[in-house]
This record gives sequence, structure tokens and C-alpha cells, in this order.
Amino acid sequence: MQNIDINQAKQRLIELIEQAIGGDEVIITKSGQPIVKIVAITKHKRHFGSASGLIKMTDDFDEPLEGFQEYM
Repeated sequence: MQNIDINQAKQRLIELIEQAIGGDEVIITKSGQPIVKIVAITKHKRHFGSASGLIKMTDDFDEPLEGFQEYM
């Protein structure tokens, strides 16, 4: 993790973004107080069946909801 003052960050933004992409966290400070954290956005690959067993449907899932008959 790297702390850098906002005035220095303005001049080195591209470099700081590249560091974040590389896995580092960059904290931008103002008057010594942290104000912004730059981190890379990671995309997780979806795996078919990864939620298997986590979702359950009740037996009455397809039944009309009470109070909504007039919309059916």
C-alpha cells in the first residue's frame, strides 16, 4: 500500500493506476488524511453450477400471489 499526497498524485496518475492494476493499493491523501483509495477492479469468471444448493424454491412458487388476482 502506498500513500501519496494529492498534488503528487495529479502528476503521477497514470503510474498510480498502473500500480493498482498490478495489485497494489494506492491511498491518496490531503493534508495527511486519506481521501481516496485506488484499487483495480477484478472480474470474476462465472462458473456454471457455482450456486448449486444455495437457492431453494418453495412448492407454491408458481401459485398466484394474494392481492394480485386482478392483474392476472
